[in-house]
Amino acid sequence: MKNGSRLAALGGVVVAGALALSACGSDNNTSGSTASNAPAGDIDCAKATVNAAGSSAQKNAIEEWTKIYAQKCAGANLNYNPSGSGAGIQAFTSGQVAFAGSDSALKDAEVAAAKQRCQGNNALNLPMVVGPVAVVYNVQGVDGLQLSPETVAGIFAGKIKTWNDPAIAKENSGAKLPGTPIKPVYRADESGTTDNFTKYLKATAPGVWTWEPAKKWPNGTGQGANKSDGVASQVKSTAGSISYVELSFAENNKLQKAKVKNGAGEYTELTPESASKGVAGAKVVGTGNDVALKIDYTTKEAGAYPIVLVTYEVACEKGLPAEQSKFVKSFLTYTSSADGQKILTNLGYAPLPDSVLTKVQASVKALA
Repeated sequence: MKNGSRLAALGGVVVAGALALSACGSDNNTSGSTASNAPAGDIDCAKATVNAAGSSAQKNAIEEWTKIYAQKCAGANLNYNPSGSGAGIQAFTSGQVAFAGSDSALKDAEVAAAKQRCQGNNALNLPMVVGPVAVVYNVQGVDGLQLSPETVAGIFAGKIKTWNDPAIAKENSGAKLPGTPIKPVYRADESGTTDNFTKYLKATAPGVWTWEPAKKWPNGTGQGANKSDGVASQVKSTAGSISYVELSFAENNKLQKAKVKNGAGEYTELTPESASKGVAGAKVVGTGNDVALKIDYTTKEAGAYPIVLVTYEVACEKGLPAEQSKFVKSFLTYTSSADGQKILTNLGYAPLPDSVLTKVQASVKALA
């Protein structure tokens, strides 16, 4: 099967802004790729047609980055398929795409396949987007809902079934909570957002949330919806619903967002600033140029929003064909630059904190 057919099977390819979709990519995901001799601004441009896939949470960021990159770099074409983190990693390890977006770092079981795809070299996890996970709900007349980790876990475990449950009422004194059923919505496809959300539940409410973290939703509570767009649409159209979705999708769909209690005991509103504080305490657990992070979901940092995910661009440190390698390094150099990170706030994301960004920039510089 040719690469174009395989990509079609993954779902609709999104081409951002000024980019043109190539009719059918070659097996090495490039078409007529040559490096430009003249940089545009601070971008060392590369002319190429490159395929990438993965995280739907970062879709809006990738679209904006790609549009700006294409405007500055004539002949640059990036076809990004927001197929979900699981599908993106599979497309990467099978050689269908030049890099993948994933809301979780590579799992141990995926590392060997990724190394084989990189011709025996390491695949790097490069944090690029802070995508805080909003707890979104659709309950008319209830604004500023406050929820603790135990209450969130109880809802998604199916133990808290109505909006006027005593656990919710205790945290929302004075709120007019209806006695209607709670209708949880979860991601039906494999998702890094689900992986991060279930990690949060397990870390903060282990007595209530008994399932292990996973990309696939682990229980049958509620109704499933595919991809971030599908979750947001389902919540928007369903009275009494509640779900988890990356902030930009919550804002684009004008969904109500709950304040979530952090490790310091504060009910924290989700903003780009509070999300960045939630990531600032993350530990780098990758080695060498790998910047895989371990998020502290129980952070006691004042003003920190605790449910955050980092979207990684998973890329070969070495081993791609020269044309692909040049493009990937050039594009990721831009996205990790001050200018690239600056656009995230207006799109419903948060920029990487400086403590992480400097490490990412050094790793991107080392790509070959």
